[in-house]
Amino acid sequence: MTPAPLIGSSAADGGRYRWLMLFGVWLIYFGFGLTVAAMAPLVAPIRLDLGMSDGAMGAVLGAWPLVYIASAMPCGAFLDRVGAGRALFLSAAVMALSAAARGLAEGQVSLFLAVALFGLGGPLISIGAPKLVSQWFEGSDRGLAMGLYITGPSLGGICALALTNSLLMPLTGQDWRLVLLLYAGIVFLFGLIWLAINLHPAGRRLERSASADGDLPQWTVFRQLIGLPTVRAVLLMAVGIFFYNHGLNNWLPEILRRGGMTAAEAGLWAAVPTAFGILGALVIPRLAIPARRFAILSALLLAAGLASVLLQGQGASPAVVLGLVLQGIARGSLMTVLILLLVETPQVGSLRAGAAGGLFFSAAEIGGVMGPLTLGALSDLTGGFTAGLYLLTFVCLGLGLLLLRLRRLAG
Repeated sequence: MTPAPLIGSSAADGGRYRWLMLFGVWLIYFGFGLTVAAMAPLVAPIRLDLGMSDGAMGAVLGAWPLVYIASAMPCGAFLDRVGAGRALFLSAAVMALSAAARGLAEGQVSLFLAVALFGLGGPLISIGAPKLVSQWFEGSDRGLAMGLYITGPSLGGICALALTNSLLMPLTGQDWRLVLLLYAGIVFLFGLIWLAINLHPAGRRLERSASADGDLPQWTVFRQLIGLPTVRAVLLMAVGIFFYNHGLNNWLPEILRRGGMTAAEAGLWAAVPTAFGILGALVIPRLAIPARRFAILSALLLAAGLASVLLQGQGASPAVVLGLVLQGIARGSLMTVLILLLVETPQVGSLRAGAAGGLFFSAAEIGGVMGPLTLGALSDLTGGFTAGLYLLTFVCLGLGLLLLRLRRLAG
């Protein structure tokens, strides 16, 4: 396969306008986080209104990651064909439609389908964002740009959790449907803003130069990418990182509560990793230039493994607080630096960043689904989260061994 070069000249030609493009990407990713987190504060009124059990609601909440796994690769192929401009607007439109359909749901089935629809739009921004950044930025600016856009979903999720019950539910007369319709409108507005930004001639010119040429069938591209040892190692690491992140993120409040905190204290302390994750994402990816990328990944994996040990402490002890900080730093940067490594692999580059991103997130979300399920099952079997936290430590150890192989492959 002929190496796909990074489009350095186009990045330079973008000038200051590329930062406005990045803002548009950030808005759509903010909408991603907003839509994902919007359901959690509304679980109680939705269950009451639709007469759903906890089990039924759990199935609904897990609908979109399953669709995401199946759709990520086709979405990556679609991105490489049509370019990030149109694909990212479609992402915002589909996510807005998912939020609106949730607000209009009349029962468990319709709510399940509405949430599942998000799994078709979400991959387009998850894959499209690094593809666009690889086109428009280079050097340390590329790491900074990735660190900036990855704060979007975190801040979107924080806003949904903080404002849904404290502000929007009282303003709408405690009508959860109106809240979800309002979120749908906000996300669609973000899509329109992105569309307006992307109409600039510089954006259109770059998109034409960076679209796949269509000489090869997309499944041939996928096979060629999977045939690369470096890509296979990155995909295995993606599974492990998402297993760790999703498993710990979903159970963290309960882990802290069972460690001696009240429910309110656990909710407050569980926000600490998010805050440090945002700070880490703004600093660490920019530092992850090729010369020190593997050292940074090693340090992040060490922080993640140590965090899963420290979080076995009691209450808000110094060990637990340190564990929360380390988990946040690792959570905010591990995925970003790994994607940076993937898109800068010579045989991938900007032209195939969509296909490579599709493979990445299809693999990663398998870990994202299995992590929470495994920690929950181990808790049922052992009566606590100690076994699950030790499992996460061993996952980090396995990721460290994979990183050693990846470093050898990279020469």
